[in-house]
Amino acid sequence: MSMGNRTPSTETVALASAESPHVPGLQVTERAEPREGSDKKVSDNRVPLKGDEEENTTSKTPIVIGTIRMGFGHHRIAYAACSWALAAAAESASDDTKDAYFHDLLHIDSSSPEADLIESTDQAYSKMSRLTSQMGGLIEKLWGSFTLSGDANALRLSGLTALQLCPLFTDLPKDTPIIASHCWVALAAVAAGFTNVINLVIDNHAQWFVVTPGCLNLVQGPSNYQQLLKLGVPPENIQLAGHWIPRELVVNVPEDCQRRMDRTGPIKLLIPVGGAGAQRKFICQFVRSLQPLLEEGKIQLLLNAGDHAHMKEAFEQVLQDMNVKEYDTIATTEGVLEFRDKLLATTATTTTKPVTLFSFAEYFPAVATTDILGRVADVLCCKPSELAFYPIPKLLIRRVGDHEQYSAWRAAELGDGTLEAREVQDCLDYLQLFLNSDALEQMNRSIIKNQKQGVYNGCQ
Repeated sequence: MSMGNRTPSTETVALASAESPHVPGLQVTERAEPREGSDKKVSDNRVPLKGDEEENTTSKTPIVIGTIRMGFGHHRIAYAACSWALAAAAESASDDTKDAYFHDLLHIDSSSPEADLIESTDQAYSKMSRLTSQMGGLIEKLWGSFTLSGDANALRLSGLTALQLCPLFTDLPKDTPIIASHCWVALAAVAAGFTNVINLVIDNHAQWFVVTPGCLNLVQGPSNYQQLLKLGVPPENIQLAGHWIPRELVVNVPEDCQRRMDRTGPIKLLIPVGGAGAQRKFICQFVRSLQPLLEEGKIQLLLNAGDHAHMKEAFEQVLQDMNVKEYDTIATTEGVLEFRDKLLATTATTTTKPVTLFSFAEYFPAVATTDILGRVADVLCCKPSELAFYPIPKLLIRRVGDHEQYSAWRAAELGDGTLEAREVQDCLDYLQLFLNSDALEQMNRSIIKNQKQGVYNGCQ
């Protein structure tokens, strides 16, 4: 994380955009021309974006949703913001509606120091997350303390880091609205002179590291809002907005919650793996402990290994140990959508197998699958990350980083999730509660109430 002898570059990275192969209507930024010496290709249908207004090839200033591919969380929040922007554009008859551009700094093929700085930081964070979740004990305690230590010095270091990323913004007009799902994106945009920057603050734990001076910081919950004000964030730079949730999940809350309450088949448990690929030990123990409930036909498992080959292998080994010889495997976004649509057609379980394993070779479907399946899952079993804010009944399992515990508290107080279940037995106790009481109905009714109050409309 040290800047060492790095000197911020003053060279502008010329940008272009091309339509996303995954999200219709969404423009994704990339280099305008191939970088010399790089094997990374650019899209044939790309359209250059010129910072010079006289040469600007776009008809109007876009709205840029900026992110960094560090784990799944920042990308997931950025795609949530995009879903609302695209819907607004589709519903508006005005010519003033802005196009949405997905600006992933790691997707843009840039030379040192920008690209290697992001990649090295991401690799270090992911490695530590995996190590702590596997080893536990003192290592987990130290890592947990680190994730709570985002003080003013951490913000200062983030600011120095962001200076290195400015070349990835300076090809855009300075009045371009920038919505950032990572604080480095917001800091870089402010440092580059942009005047309309919004930082979507992650998590529910107040620390200087997650906010950006000089822009509007939006937060998801009132306790985080109050604590950030106590830290000294100026009132004009912070606002309570709501949760960062994809539009499709929000607008369909009444229908989806009613379907869950009318369910006649097994409880469908959606168990995703995070972007760092951590928690293998705990999740495998958890899944293995579900064998009796699975054999009794009381639950159905939707296992999302993401794009982690090691987690796919781990899930396959666990299923073999559980003597689950037949299960479906889905490896494409089209397959995920078809699977969801079948379940949307009935309140009963329509899949032919009690277990479905989702595993992908690409990054996008690894992230998107949990969002797509969120409408048909009865319970989302995940660590209290960005998913802790989702309008789905949640069993929140063991955290990776102590900052995540505050997100579990938020879910529990809203009534749409459990407190953190730190041991496998805690998870099983909650499942028995779901099976033998009205706890799931209470969660669904709380979600409906929260949706009416705008709790999940933060991205709107």
